[in-house]
This record gives sequence, C-alpha cells and structure tokens, in this order.
Amino acid sequence: MPVDIEIYDDRLRAIVSIDASLQKLTNGAVHSEGPVYFHEDNSVVWSDAHGNRLLRWSPTDDVSVLRNPSDYQSGNYRDLEGRLVACSSGLRAIIRREHNGEWKVLIDHYLGKCLNSPNDLVVKSDGTIWFTDPPYGITEPNQGYGGEQEQSGSYVYCFDPATDEIYPVVTDMVRPNGLAFSPDESLLYVSDTAAFNIPGGPHHIRVYEVVNVGAAFRRHRYVKNGRVFAVIEPGQPDGLRVDEHGNVFTSSQDSVQIYANDGTRLGKIIVPETSANLTFGGKEGDRLFITAGKSLYAINLNTRGVQL
Repeated sequence: MPVDIEIYDDRLRAIVSIDASLQKLTNGAVHSEGPVYFHEDNSVVWSDAHGNRLLRWSPTDDVSVLRNPSDYQSGNYRDLEGRLVACSSGLRAIIRREHNGEWKVLIDHYLGKCLNSPNDLVVKSDGTIWFTDPPYGITEPNQGYGGEQEQSGSYVYCFDPATDEIYPVVTDMVRPNGLAFSPDESLLYVSDTAAFNIPGGPHHIRVYEVVNVGAAFRRHRYVKNGRVFAVIEPGQPDGLRVDEHGNVFTSSQDSVQIYANDGTRLGKIIVPETSANLTFGGKEGDRLFITAGKSLYAINLNTRGVQL
C-alpha cells in the first residue's frame, strides 16, 4: 500500500520517500510486539505478546511458531553472539535462547525479590543487557501469570550476564517500557506508558546521559540528567529505535513517529493498526519492521538503523 506520511519538518523527506510503500507482511497475532531481525536468514522474530506465542516470518517460509507457550515474551533482541535474548513477563525474567536451542533464565531477582515483569530490552556494545521492568505481567491478565509486586518501583536495570551483576539505572519513571541508545551510546531513551492504565499518567519519552564510572566495576555504570525528550500523542510511546543519524523512531496510537535528536517531531508514518514496537533490518539495515495490532508491517527507508 502507498505510504501515508505526515510531514512536520522538511528533514523527514530525507528519511522517508513519498513513493515508499508500507507492506503488511502477515497478520493473525493477538497482539504483535518486540520484533528482532536475523540477517542470517532474512527473518523477523516477534512476540504475539497476548497470545503467549513467539513467531517467525521470512519471505521464503512465511510464518511459523517458534515457541508456544512463550511465557508471555515481550521485547526481543540479539546479544553479541547472535543469541536471542528476551523479556519474559510470565517468568518475570530475562531469558536467552542458547546456541543449542534451549532457553535459559539469566536473571529474575533483584535484592532477593522477584522482578516485576521485564518488558523490553537492548544489548549495549559491552554485552550488558538494559531492560525495563513495569508490572504489566502482574496487573494485566493477558500479559503474564499475575502475582504480587515485590519491587518498590518500576525501574530500568543494567544486567551484566558475564558477572550476574544487576543494577537499577533509572528509578524516576512511572512505567518505563521501550528503550534505545543513541548511535554512540552516550544517550539512553526510555518511553513511559503509564497513561495506558493510570489516568493522567505520563505518555512521553525521557532521555538520559550515560555515564561510565570505573571500568572495572560495571555496576557503577549509570545515567544522569534525565529530562523529557518528547510527549507522544495520540496514545503512548512504546517501542523505540534510533537510526544512524540519531533520529528517534517511536510507536504511537496512529503511527510510527520520527523525532530529530533535538526533540523536533519530523513527521509520522501512518500505520493502519496501533503500532507497539519496531526494529530495523534488511540487507542494508534500511528496512523498518513494525509490529502493530495483529500484524507485522515493513517499509524501506532512506536511513539505516543502529542496534538492530
């Protein structure tokens, strides 16, 4: 289908071609979330988060089920060895698919207490896993197995699988959800989706400066100077990705919205269903895959993503 875009700043024209096409690749999920691209076989793995399944699409094999049940997997990513790492809202854990295909729980506690329900994650270039931990798998019946919240808040954590150290790096958000680093990893963007079920709650993206203190002590890696980067409407932001120029792509109720790194909204790529998450992929890294509603969409852009 021809792409429907809204242009608020001429800088968008260098990112999205007017004659680009938004393709629906497949549908049939209950709620599509957390796409991750695998260049080895040109496939996309994503979560049917409310259907409790993990799905895979490729242009040659169409759609298959990788995991059922998936323990309410949500966000997915690749680690430095190409293994799939994921947030399990059901297990309240970060999990990883090993090279032999087995799934391993990497972390499910902080200070001896269960995590809330990890939602989304990214892997930094040093191998650390940064993830958000809102309570949706506890509070929402179609996102987890329920239970009691044991953590005192909803935080963003940095977890080092090499040492098993875990440290909260963002503690001043209500419901942190999606996250992404700037190209040089000096900035961390985090979406807050509290407005989803808290009347008057935040529906914005915050940005933090990343500070590394003491190379020998990874637990001392933290962020500072958090501020609101952009208020997202309609709806809330969820999944985030950043391109090679530092532009921020975020899901929203009616579209994928694109922001320059100075916080200016450049425009929107209108999506027929409510978008939840997105990732870059394709041979050149310039194809944007979008999980929205029951479906998986794709569009070719004039820019490449970082942290695919």
